[in-house]
This record gives sequence, C-alpha cells and structure tokens, in this order.
Amino acid sequence: MNTFIWKGVIRDKSRSVLPVIVIVIGVFCVVFLDGFMGGVLKNMIDLTAKHQTGHLKVITQAYHNNSDQQPLDLALLEVDALLEELNVAYPEVEWNPRIYSGGLLDIPDAEGETRAQGPVAATAYDLLSPGSNEAQRLNLKKALTMGHLIQQPNEILISQDFADKFDVKPGDTVTFFGNTMYGSMSFANLTVAGMLRFGVGMLDKGAILLDIADARQIFDMEDAAGEILGFLPDNRYDFNQAESIKLAFNEKYAGDDDEYAPVMLQLAEQNGMDEMMAYVSLVSKMLVILLVLALSIVLWNTGVLGSIRRYNEFGVRLALGEEKKHIFRTLLMESLIIGIIGSVTGTFLGLCLTAYLQKYGIDYSSMMESVNMMVDPVMRADITPRMFYIGFIPGILSMLIGSALAGMAIFKRNTAILFKELG
Repeated sequence: MNTFIWKGVIRDKSRSVLPVIVIVIGVFCVVFLDGFMGGVLKNMIDLTAKHQTGHLKVITQAYHNNSDQQPLDLALLEVDALLEELNVAYPEVEWNPRIYSGGLLDIPDAEGETRAQGPVAATAYDLLSPGSNEAQRLNLKKALTMGHLIQQPNEILISQDFADKFDVKPGDTVTFFGNTMYGSMSFANLTVAGMLRFGVGMLDKGAILLDIADARQIFDMEDAAGEILGFLPDNRYDFNQAESIKLAFNEKYAGDDDEYAPVMLQLAEQNGMDEMMAYVSLVSKMLVILLVLALSIVLWNTGVLGSIRRYNEFGVRLALGEEKKHIFRTLLMESLIIGIIGSVTGTFLGLCLTAYLQKYGIDYSSMMESVNMMVDPVMRADITPRMFYIGFIPGILSMLIGSALAGMAIFKRNTAILFKELG
C-alpha cells in the first residue's frame, strides 16, 4: 500500500507539485533565517570578545566599578603569578593580559619638529611572546593594509584612517604621550611597523596597537595589566561553561574586601551584551515563529483545496467499498510523504545558502564607516544543529493538519447519494 501511495504522489503532479513547491519555499525561508540571525549574533559575540571582553575577564574590583574609564591606576598587580594560577586551575582556557589606555601621538617633520598631533586609543597585546595566538585571534594579517606586523620591541601598528589623516607611513618614527599607572606623564619614541583597517569604525578612527612589554615600560606597569582576558576552546563562547568558571573563581575571593582583589566576569555581563544577546535572540525567534505560522496557514489552505478537488475520487473509492478510515489514513500518508519531500529539499537549499554566507558573508563595510559600534562589517550566517530539523515542524505538521481537516469531509459522505453524484 505504501508503494501504491508513493506512486500516486509521484505520478499525479496536480496532487503534489504545488504543495511541494510551497513547502520548499517556506522551509527554505525558515532554515535560512534561523542560520542568518544566529550568524549575526555569533559574529557580534566573537568580535566583542576578541577586542573588548573575552569570553571571561579578570580585573580588580575597583577597576570593575570604573570599567568605562579603564583606569590604569586600578590595574591588576602580580599578573605573572595570577596567570600561573589561572592556567593551573583552568587549563582549557587561554589567558592573555591586555592594557588599554588613551594618549596623544606626535608626528614629527623632517627636522624633528612637531608636524601634527592626534588623540589615539592604545591597546597592548601579547604579540611577541612565543606561542601567543593574539595576532591570529585578532586577524591582524588580514587587517594589515601597509607595512608589516610587529616583529620587534618599540614597534606599533596604527589605523589606516589615522595614517591617511596625518600622512604617516611605515617606518616613520612617532612619539606617544600618555600617563603611567601612578599618574605621571610618560612618552616613548616608537616606529610605525604598519597600518590596519578592521572595517569597524570604533577601531579604525584612532587606534594604535603595541606589544604588552613595550606598554609596561611606557606606563610603568611592570608585572601588571589592566585586564586578563580568557578565551574558551576553539574561541567559541559557551554561556554555561563561562558561568561555571566565573563562579568557581569568584568563590575563592568571596571574602576578600580588598578593592584590588581580582574578580572574574563573563562576556554576557559586560558592555550590555546580555541585553543585546537577549534582544537578537528574541527577534530571531519571533521572525522564525511568524514564518512558521504563515507557512502553516498557506500549507493548510493548500491541503484543504487539494482534498476538496478529490472529493469525487473519494466518492468513487467509497462506492467501491473502501472504508472511510482507510481513505483518511492514505490521505494523511500522502501528506506525510509530500511534507517530507518538501522539508528535505527546503532544508537542503537553506543549508546550502547558509553555508555559502558562513564562508563568504556579505560585506557592508561602506555602510558602517560612521558607526561607533562593535559590529562586524561582514555579515555571516552560522549553521547550527537545530537548522537540520526546524523546517520539518511547519513543513510536515501544517500539511498533515490541512489534509486532516479537509479529510474530515470523507466521514460525512453518504453512500446512499454517491451514485447520484457520480451520475
């Protein structure tokens, strides 16, 4: 019987083509939208984690209370010992110290006199230590537009926009003016190794990058760091894992009232990311739900119309002695087959487009030049396990519901008037 039903679905194009096309289009939209919205959220999390928050962050309690200012005078001390403690307790996490500070970059002319000055945001990474993955994590090689990456002490990288504004070239010597962690003024002559463009306005307007060893000398921060960022395995954020590590670490220092005692935060607690993640997730779910409902209504109507068209067929089958229950079951089986065919095809197409955007993305950097937000200028989709089944919910259920409602008319057919109808 199943073979008979399958042949009927395949051979009778009027019975299956339109429902299959509708299901394919609807399931494709559901699957692709879920992957696209998930990718937007993942890209936002990854970019914020790499440049600002990490998946985990260790700072002093006083620094935490003034985190918007990133005050050097409230930085972590005895960082080497703290890093050793973190590596022993949580070896699966990669820990990296960083220093953030503002300053002034002085560009001299040929005679060594000041030609131009501009404010900059300096960020120090561990770029020269053996085994450090900071350059790869920040994708500096791809962001490099001129020159080369930092290869030795006293070299810096500056944003391409800043370099264009003040006519700075690789190899130029510039002077950085800033304040030490003790409040005194400091300055250092540095060589421009190269220029960077991340495509993010927040990073490109006036950023300079330097090695953390040079930053410690400039800011008088020997064995100190403003923050220690932790990255989970494969650089993939996991809320539950990050929360577990955070709670375990903070429990060790729960009774320490020293304002310089370390405290750990996870990504969702920083920079309003919890609200942003909840908002994007809510919007994604609402859009998917709306598409599911719309698809269900369309397929419901398609099933009803298809079944109404076959009322005469059902009458003939009843007149030949076929039971009403059997006809109803075969109708549902046909709907199930059509739903599976459409759902598989729609899911496959949705995954294909999602995979393409996951690899290549959509570059809209030209629209983000004036946006001061940590937003990736290349939108990418992300394939998740639930994308392999989410399209089957509307694709199969809505078809079954529509056919079941239309098929209820089978039980209302009166055998006594069948011959009158057939005549």
